[in-house]
Parts: sequence; structure tokens; C-alpha cells
Amino acid sequence: MLRNLFFGNSKVKNLGAKEFNEGFKNDKNAVVIDVRTSGEVAMGYIPGAKHIDLMSAGFSGQIEKLDKSKSYYIYCRSGNRSYQAGLMMAKAGFENIFNLSGGIMSWKYEIKK
Repeated sequence: MLRNLFFGNSKVKNLGAKEFNEGFKNDKNAVVIDVRTSGEVAMGYIPGAKHIDLMSAGFSGQIEKLDKSKSYYIYCRSGNRSYQAGLMMAKAGFENIFNLSGGIMSWKYEIKK
């Protein structure tokens, strides 16, 4: 019951890797955000992704500067931090938020190092 209270009507939509990949490639308003730490990003990232570390003190300030009319495709290592980031973005007034369910660990497409 509590899970539904907090997550049931979320504006954050979970997508599998295929839907996430197709979504941001076919969405002219797409912005891909990697919310992992710098050390994690150094191991590889989705090409074109903007890095905004969820664990950094300035995360909230950085998302406030983003254009709320864009679609945001967010990912982390496993999908948990990015989902939390998406919830924070929804609370800040963002509407189109897509989370990579399973994170970059589930990603079977191009990775840049």
C-alpha cells in the first residue's frame, strides 16, 4: 500500500533497454542524463549523455536549470538511483521522465569510454 502511495502515480516511466534506446533516438526533445558518479561514468557511458551525479551536493540546483519542456531519459548502474533522480525531477515540475530499468547493466547498445 505504501509503495503505491509513493510510486503508483509517478511521472517516472520505467523502460527496458530497447524502449529506452528507441525512445531517446526517436524523440527530438530527448536529453539523456547519467546520474552515476564520475568514477562509474569513466568505465563507460551512453553516447551523448549529460553527466549529473545524483550524489553531488549540487544535483538539485543542476536539475533546476534544465528545460522542463524536454524529455529526460535517465540512467544509473542498476536503475535505482536514476528512478530516485526522476522522482526528484517530477517533484520539481518535470513531466516527461523515462528511467532505464536495470540501468546501464541492462544496456546492450553502444557504450563510449
